[in-house]
Amino acid sequence: MEIPVENSFDGDRSSLGSRLAASIVQRWFGAPGVDPLLALQRASGERPEAAEALAAFLDTSSLEPLHRYLRDSGLADADARSRAAAIDAFVLGVSTRRRVLRSELGGPADLQAWLGATIHRLADG
Repeated sequence: MEIPVENSFDGDRSSLGSRLAASIVQRWFGAPGVDPLLALQRASGERPEAAEALAAFLDTSSLEPLHRYLRDSGLADADARSRAAAIDAFVLGVSTRRRVLRSELGGPADLQAWLGATIHRLADG
């Protein structure tokens, strides 16, 4: 069962990293099949319209909700925006490394622990 990213924003900021990491790893290691985000990510290097669609989706579904969550958790708007952008860039980079370049980054449990710890550090500044 896939954990929606929106559910990752339910709770205290101190556990945000572990919640987001669980959602991400579940998506990456979940049921096989066509993943429209992965298809857009792969196509974005060659097709500007795919890059625009992926950026718009990530901005609307990930970056902006994360920014609002961090702001609502007590951070100043600029700080929340900066931290959300750092988390977004980190996750997109890891996603590209793992899913497009097909680099082995460890099994689900190790990857989830590493993602969770890193996202936590980025969220805390």
